[in-house]
Amino acid sequence: MSISSVILPVLVQVGLTFLLLLWLGRSRVGHLRSGEVQVKDIALGERNWPSRILQIQNSYHNQFELPVLFYVLVTLALITRKADMLFVVMSWMFVTSRLVHAAIHTTSNKLSHRFMAFVVGVLILAAMWVIFGIRIFAAEAGI
Repeated sequence: MSISSVILPVLVQVGLTFLLLLWLGRSRVGHLRSGEVQVKDIALGERNWPSRILQIQNSYHNQFELPVLFYVLVTLALITRKADMLFVVMSWMFVTSRLVHAAIHTTSNKLSHRFMAFVVGVLILAAMWVIFGIRIFAAEAGI
């Protein structure tokens, strides 16, 4: 599998993270400039932001939780040369679940839908780790 095909889903996930960061920053600055939020109100805690800002912020913070395991797995799969077509397809499935999760998180924020998107991503990523582990140990055993 080509390096670019393995890395492309990672770049999309990273792009999502930066998009949320820029959206969060722009929203925060807008609220500060409009006077809706005062610096003194947020200096001691993030909870003083309006709920819409917290919604975007929480989605942004989520990009540093489960996706970290994805980044590690992709790195290991590249180093060990265990990234194949199945790996790339599952990577896209995981990243798609993260895009859906972020979209739900920053729009309707309906917990049942967001949770389902999260669970789908967890299951895909867990399966990727299991497959990776089996391939590593099978290679060691000469299978």
